[in-house]
Amino acid sequence: MAIAKQISKSKPVCKVTFSLSSDVVADAKDIAVLGEFNGWDTAAATKLKKQKDGSYKAVVELETGREYAFRYLINGSTWTNDEAADKYIPSGVSFEENSVVVL
Repeated sequence: MAIAKQISKSKPVCKVTFSLSSDVVADAKDIAVLGEFNGWDTAAATKLKKQKDGSYKAVVELETGREYAFRYLINGSTWTNDEAADKYIPSGVSFEENSVVVL
């Protein structure tokens, strides 16, 4: 699991690369990242694409100066957090926490 941030020099945006390693995803076929940036909407979820090394990655452009709660959804049923998140907050809908990326 990893989060890479690339801040734009000309715009108030940051390209955030969300990635999950092959050992985390196992034999998953469908992995998406959902969060405050897409309204937690599965229809608007950003799909992670499988890489040659078996990991999955996706890039999302987000506004800087904000914090975004997010989680990964694996195979449409299993939620998981990112071990590399900047922090964690209560989800408000269950006893679990959400990952947070701070920009």
